[in-house]
Amino acid sequence: MDFFGRPKPDSSAANSAASKPGKTSKASGGSSKDASAVSAKTIPWVEKYRPRNIDEVTAQDEVVQVLRKSLETKNLPHLLFYGPPGTGKTSTILALTRDMYGPEACKTRVLELNASDERGISVIREKVKTFARSVVGRADPAYPSPPYKIIILDEADSMTTDAQAALRRIIEKYSRITRFCLVCNYVSRIIEPLASRCTKFRFKSLPREQAIGRVTEVARLEGVATCDGAIDALVDCAEGDLRRAMMSLQSASRMVHGGAGALDARTVTEVVGVIPDDVINNLRASWGGSADTNAVRALVDDLIYNGFPASRVLSQLHDVVVEDEHLNSLQKSKIAVLMAGVDKALNDGADEQLQLLDLMLQASRITVQ
Repeated sequence: MDFFGRPKPDSSAANSAASKPGKTSKASGGSSKDASAVSAKTIPWVEKYRPRNIDEVTAQDEVVQVLRKSLETKNLPHLLFYGPPGTGKTSTILALTRDMYGPEACKTRVLELNASDERGISVIREKVKTFARSVVGRADPAYPSPPYKIIILDEADSMTTDAQAALRRIIEKYSRITRFCLVCNYVSRIIEPLASRCTKFRFKSLPREQAIGRVTEVARLEGVATCDGAIDALVDCAEGDLRRAMMSLQSASRMVHGGAGALDARTVTEVVGVIPDDVINNLRASWGGSADTNAVRALVDDLIYNGFPASRVLSQLHDVVVEDEHLNSLQKSKIAVLMAGVDKALNDGADEQLQLLDLMLQASRITVQ
């Protein structure tokens, strides 16, 4: 009996259990393998097929050429990557750090922050400044390992002006042992004193052929059967954003999981949320002098009921207006300005139904002018 009056465990049973490590080890090993298999299946394909080195980066030949030269000379300036989303900006700098330091040294020599979440001046003064002035870690002799660290600030265009001003001074003070890489979509939102301290690299949208090739390769590696037009639909819906195309492929693949069939263009458009052409054409057909307000309202209500986002309606309706031969240039211009105002209101949090109704009725008046 122990102090609390409970019976003591049988020492012989404990010794017997301890004398069979093989069985325990086998069980734990099996569970470890199962966990690894589950992890491999659940990991997003965007991360699974992210470039692991500079040579795997797609469609950014000029950028890769300059960065490869920096690897050879171990001389890297402060960097500013800008361009549309899904073009490989973050993947490129992460691949560069792996080639430069190796996977293990990256853990101590690279600091990655998402500036959209941590955008204030306090983060710059605390996290960034602390890491920037810290001692450079041990180098891996198998890699170039230049004598400086790298700080990656993703979505740097979301940083406040005060935070950017504070970062400017930190870049100057610690440039001997730290390099900075700013990643953003809109370079115009980076203050000029900060942008002028960096070497700028523009990332362009992937050419359609290369995007199709990359998505096709991932579909093959993942065993996703596709019909004619499915990959084209994925790339067209992504509008040059390879990340969106990959995520859409992974989502659509679940619709045909287990050999239930091949992925077709219709399934892709349903998963991505593309509005059917006949719905958009009905919206355009409702414009005119004899437009029925109740009929227009019914069309808008049906869009909202089916869960189509107003931003998608604007995007597809804009394409229809541009190609419409029954509208002259002045009418197209006025409708485009009207759509821009609606888009601004939606971004500010306005009601989707009211904004679409306003768009439809005003566009109807423009078409009869």
